[in-house]
Amino acid sequence: MTVPSRVLIYGVHGSGKSTLAARLATRLGLPWYPVDDLLWEPGWVEVPVAEQRNRIAQICRRDHWILDGAYHGWRDVPLARADLVVGLDYPRWLSFGWLLRRTVRRVVSGEEICNGNRESWHSVLSAESILVWHLTGFGRMRRRMRAWQADPSGPPVLLFRHPADLERWLTDLPGR
Repeated sequence: MTVPSRVLIYGVHGSGKSTLAARLATRLGLPWYPVDDLLWEPGWVEVPVAEQRNRIAQICRRDHWILDGAYHGWRDVPLARADLVVGLDYPRWLSFGWLLRRTVRRVVSGEEICNGNRESWHSVLSAESILVWHLTGFGRMRRRMRAWQADPSGPPVLLFRHPADLERWLTDLPGR
């Protein structure tokens, strides 16, 4: 197995992308660039899409990176350079359960997420809630991962439908 140098991790909100990115960064000795840090300014101000694209493009020009997500305005940039896409294609009940527990924990603890931003009960109960994003985006993201895997012109895509399968892959993955 060739050890990848440029890895895109993709999945629905709450599927474990950032957790996996941190583990892969340690295992492979690659720099991890948390996407939330690149997309959100303090006060949950979204970075304009053109600037998001510029930030992602700067990272993707490098020889070594891990990104823990890809969004509409710039998804093509990491896909064009990735050696590997890891898709976390878990059942909805599993990823939503993880997201719900994580969200409640973050609200209660006041844990910082990115650039000083924190989740609040107000944000969780709003129309822009990450829980709503999960529910409305799940099917679309799943179809996208599966289409990527079926496309021979794109980077290789490993889809994991169960956490145990991911753990087996990680165990067998050579480090740097």
